[in-house]
Amino acid sequence: MDLVALEAFIVRAKRATYVGSGEPAAPSRAGSHDLTLVDGDWSYRDSYFGGTDFHGQEVVWHRGEPVWAMSYYGYVLRPDLIDAPRAGLTIKAALSAMYAEGRFLGGFEWHGPHGLYRDASTGDAAHFQGRETISVEGVEAYALDYFGGLVRE
Repeated sequence: MDLVALEAFIVRAKRATYVGSGEPAAPSRAGSHDLTLVDGDWSYRDSYFGGTDFHGQEVVWHRGEPVWAMSYYGYVLRPDLIDAPRAGLTIKAALSAMYAEGRFLGGFEWHGPHGLYRDASTGDAAHFQGRETISVEGVEAYALDYFGGLVRE
């Protein structure tokens, strides 16, 4: 698997779907919210449940075969400091800035009107884990844990 091409597609897909407020796709499972992108030999689906607290999975297929996946769980820790709409605005703005750098893994900070966004991860697109947070007034108010990598038969 060409990791450079895979990572470039993941960034395009993430930018076009959640961050870019892409059109929702038909739910793949009862109660899920799904976003998809198809681009040549590549396809992507982000499928999640919930809103304020949510769990999801992203999968990339190349020529119809699953090649990469990521699971995540995000949650508001301090609803007195941040709510789901403000957290979502912060995440979309921060990730848009990170994707503009051509990457999706951590080592990134972004200051916005609703808090300080931080993302830290270990590994690369082949195998990784990480955490994104939003701190408000120096207090961690939102967090998301994620992990994933290549899928092989």
